Amino acid sequence: MIHAIRPISVPTPVPMLLGFIAGFVDICAFLGLFQIFVAQLTGSFVFASTWLLIHHGDLLTMLAIPAFFLAGSVATVLAAGLATGGRPLIWVLGLECVLLAAMFLLMLGAPFSNAHEPRAVAAALAGVAAMGVQSAMVRLFMRDVPSTNVMTTNTTQLSVDVTLVLLSFGRVPANEADARQDRAARERCRAYFPPMAGFVAGTAIAAVCYPLAGKVAVAVPLLCACGLLVWCLRGTAKPAQA
Repeated sequence: MIHAIRPISVPTPVPMLLGFIAGFVDICAFLGLFQIFVAQLTGSFVFASTWLLIHHGDLLTMLAIPAFFLAGSVATVLAAGLATGGRPLIWVLGLECVLLAAMFLLMLGAPFSNAHEPRAVAAALAGVAAMGVQSAMVRLFMRDVPSTNVMTTNTTQLSVDVTLVLLSFGRVPANEADARQDRAARERCRAYFPPMAGFVAGTAIAAVCYPLAGKVAVAVPLLCACGLLVWCLRGTAKPAQA
């Protein structure tokens, strides 16, 4: 049976923390799993094309595409089909925690001899799947929250809106349309800045932590995700207003 998916009202720290998780995981995978990016798929599509057409590239990065897609599909099934009782976010967030835990446990075998070692492949795909679940979770539940793991669109939108805000300083809107544009730009800045700030902080902190602590650093995003799960279990998240 399919259930209606209701968006959840989340405070600003939630998308910021999700961005932090994605940035931290991405750096850990980059440094510990032969420079693979698990938080986004742009590079994987490039590698997939080169691997398929000119046999140059890495099979692992091509496998990331179906792993990410299937993870999003499973998250949607949990949200729409399996989670009765009105709290499907718990199931989806729990799935992300399980996948991050799998990545952490698999990376305990690092350093790996090469990118094709089964344990390395499994760790990378677990990370990709965790980010696929997170990406779908934001789309499914968090109304007006931008992507917390893909920063290209966020950067573009912020560049547009920050410029509009700067251009509006000291200027009285000529009409209501101008006023609406100014208000919308400021609102989008407030929405898009937290996940980007979290992502940047996650990459910066992970870039310092992983060389110092090694594979144990992967426990940081796992603990953050578990903290979000506890927050959700306590019933703090509320359905958004229609």
